[in-house]
Amino acid sequence: MTTRINIGPVHPSTHGVLRLVADIDGDTVVNLEPHIGFLHRGVEKLVETRMYMQSPPYMEKLDYVAPMSYDEAYVATVEQAMGVEVKERAMWVRTALLELQRIASHLLWLGTMANDVGQFFTLFMWCFKDRDLVLRLLEEASGARMFYVNMRIGGLIRDLPPGFEDRAREALDYIEKRVKEYEDFLEKNPLFMERMKGVGVMDRDMAISLGVTGPVLRGSGVSYDVRKDIPYYVYDKLNFEAQVRSEGDCFARYKVRMLELRESIKLVRNALSKMPAGDALGMQVRLILPSAKNREVRVSRELPRGECMMYMVADPQRPYRLSIRSPTFINLAALGEISKGCKTADIFAILGSLDVVMGDADR
Repeated sequence: MTTRINIGPVHPSTHGVLRLVADIDGDTVVNLEPHIGFLHRGVEKLVETRMYMQSPPYMEKLDYVAPMSYDEAYVATVEQAMGVEVKERAMWVRTALLELQRIASHLLWLGTMANDVGQFFTLFMWCFKDRDLVLRLLEEASGARMFYVNMRIGGLIRDLPPGFEDRAREALDYIEKRVKEYEDFLEKNPLFMERMKGVGVMDRDMAISLGVTGPVLRGSGVSYDVRKDIPYYVYDKLNFEAQVRSEGDCFARYKVRMLELRESIKLVRNALSKMPAGDALGMQVRLILPSAKNREVRVSRELPRGECMMYMVADPQRPYRLSIRSPTFINLAALGEISKGCKTADIFAILGSLDVVMGDADR
């Protein structure tokens, strides 16, 4: 006999105002439907009513776990509409900051996901403590603790402060050692392995069919990373590999992100070591962009949760149209399909492996 139950929208393991409507037979999930919309700001329409550089603060609230990533994606879209080239040093600085933001995002994901599947509150506290080292670096670079708004057309609002490179290397050395400790802590725990291995399996064909992106896609054996396949800034000058696992289960998605932590550490180190001298400051904020009239642009970026695409029809004063394809929105849409046949408790392991941020699901 099938029973319909509601999970959320205030359940602690949905990480935001997400409602899941589940049809269960005993303890087996027959069908699962995510309901979003409890957090809705209509950001795309808000942007269309404001001048260009009034909108980055709105962008950062979409993914409040990795706000700098959305700030950069939007500013890059405006730069393309204007035909502005980013300064050489600014490209290196942006690359380093975006990878630091990825590290901070993955650390928060790791702590919350581990807590969801087995009450590993110890790891939750470890990740938050270590993540603070990265947040301090981002605060040094931007002047803000959480919402940075430090991208400017053609560069940044401020250059890196003196001694930033040394402090960054020290923090990265520490975090790199901790990543191994995280893995030992989790992968030697039979409860964690039982909750993750063989759960929420999404094979390669299903992943492509569902259109998932980022670590979720690469965890199903598809080697696609925007930084590698459509490189921007200086990613084509840095040596790194897109991390891929073929199993397609929750454990594979976990391993992809753990490997990405190491790759991001490598990327930041390389960017800091090769960073040229010069000016990284962007131009003064301009509210009118005369060169942007009726220009259509599209920008893709590899955010911590996957590929974000922004499509803009530009007018001189403000975007005539802005459309965002967010990674969380599309990854969350796969939850119902890959949860079928699992146990009720497995829903939270699968949801955690997708790394959703509900602000990012706002359309």
